[in-house]
Amino acid sequence: MTHAHQLIVGGQRSGKSRQAERLALRWQAAGGRVAVIATALAADDEMRARIAHHRATRPAGFDTLEAPLALSTALQQLDDAGTLVVVDCLTLWLTNWLMPVSGTRDADAWQAERDALLDLLPRLKVSVIFVSNEVGWGVSPLGREVRDFVDELGRLNQDVARCCGRLTLMVAGQAWTRPVEDSPHA
Repeated sequence: MTHAHQLIVGGQRSGKSRQAERLALRWQAAGGRVAVIATALAADDEMRARIAHHRATRPAGFDTLEAPLALSTALQQLDDAGTLVVVDCLTLWLTNWLMPVSGTRDADAWQAERDALLDLLPRLKVSVIFVSNEVGWGVSPLGREVRDFVDELGRLNQDVARCCGRLTLMVAGQAWTRPVEDSPHA
């Protein structure tokens, strides 16, 4: 089992979570522990149904920790070299920070949590697979809030990728994987 982080990106329904599960099942088959950090918040019926589906279809033996905001703290709790953590997903984590259900955005707290995650990644013993959306390929959004979100997710994906040894782009359920060129793990 290698100890390097990986980022899996793609559009909605591209197979990102399924690819992360396939990799995690290989880790588990080799004798490792798998934990999933779920970042979704059940704010409406549709999201509750999505969360229920993910829970029901998650492979047996995967531990789950819900961390809609404190991702770095959750990773520290699971930091063990024999564990693989799947973070599903960075997009929802960012949404929770930038477009909170309460409507009150705390930009300073977001920046502190983002910095904490990026500072922590190189020091972790645990291997992490991050799942995130690639949302910048479509039409430019009309609203400022949505443009800000697309920009911030793009920056977050780039910064997390630099902390990873591998990057996978999911297209129509197919994985395109390569080493990250400017990664300390490449």
